[in-house]
Amino acid sequence: MASLSRFSLLLLILTITAQTHLASSVRDIALNSTDIHELLPLYGFPKGLLPNNVKSYTLSADGSFEIELESECYVKFDLLVYYDKIVKGKLRYGSVADVSGIEAKKLFLWVSVTGIEANQGSGTIDFYVGVLSETLPAQQFQKIPACTRKACLGERTEAM
Repeated sequence: MASLSRFSLLLLILTITAQTHLASSVRDIALNSTDIHELLPLYGFPKGLLPNNVKSYTLSADGSFEIELESECYVKFDLLVYYDKIVKGKLRYGSVADVSGIEAKKLFLWVSVTGIEANQGSGTIDFYVGVLSETLPAQQFQKIPACTRKACLGERTEAM
């Protein structure tokens, strides 16, 4: 009986050690990744959440990040989205809080995105504008989108 208890305790210690090592390895990979599009899936997001013109980024151990784009740009998903040259926020698995530098066009208004959540179970991404949210299928964020310098709105073009 005593050897069974020791075996169980040893198994528990090995499991905890393996989980801690795995979490540490994922964090190290994330912090050392050269392409932010590779980093996003490690945090539960599709790689196409950000446009193709990322120049550089920093990610702190507490999840705070700053992304520098080559230039401001627009991307057309279900909504037209504007990315400022600098995008900031705080990244955790499945969510981004305190977002700045991303706006979406809703009807005739540009609204600032303040948070993003990935819902793996439902295959959706929630974009928050204050207390309001818009849910979009995660499928449309699977490919890294190309940036455009102008926002095409049907027959009208909005220049930067």
